[in-house]
Amino acid sequence: MSNIYSESQRQLQRQFDTERLADRIEQRLFRTHMTEEDQTFIARMDMFFLATANAAGWPNCSYKGGDPGFVRVLDPQTLLFPCYDGNGMYISMGNTLENPQVGMLFIDFERQKRLRVNGIAQIVAAESVDPPYPEAQFAVKVSVRQVFPNCPRYIHKQQRIEGSKFVPREAVRTPVPAWKRADWACDVLPAGDPARMKDEPESTR
Repeated sequence: MSNIYSESQRQLQRQFDTERLADRIEQRLFRTHMTEEDQTFIARMDMFFLATANAAGWPNCSYKGGDPGFVRVLDPQTLLFPCYDGNGMYISMGNTLENPQVGMLFIDFERQKRLRVNGIAQIVAAESVDPPYPEAQFAVKVSVRQVFPNCPRYIHKQQRIEGSKFVPREAVRTPVPAWKRADWACDVLPAGDPARMKDEPESTR
């Protein structure tokens, strides 16, 4: 008996004769907590993809980036990451308030390795996090329920050139993205947005 496969997944496994392989992968690779190797891998990553869905089941996938280690491993079954200033739509984060089930996909394009983490997300106040994330609006705590690696053969090998200058950092003035100064956006920015202040540095992006 499988703890992870639904009947629809079993249907395809039977169609393509992969049921035995799927069972072996579940037995050998699926886990309900992060191993030390998993934790080390996640702790050095500077990006991941976040999958969410609203209460109606409509999916969304977003990119989350920061400095290496911005996703913190609190213990073998708990992760934490910040929510920085974005476009104000809060699609992913709003989804978690309706449906806390999330998927996180970590990919190392240089070393061609990836890891999936599924869990339950909870929004927590920025001031409750220690040490704090600079300029974070809030943080997201994920209670891990499934962890499993994926075959890396289709990962395109790529090289990291530089980190984003927009990632908030201690003692560094974060530039204002140019789009926030555009005519279509500047008059509807939230109160206190740095883009409202003319002396804030502006980026060309």
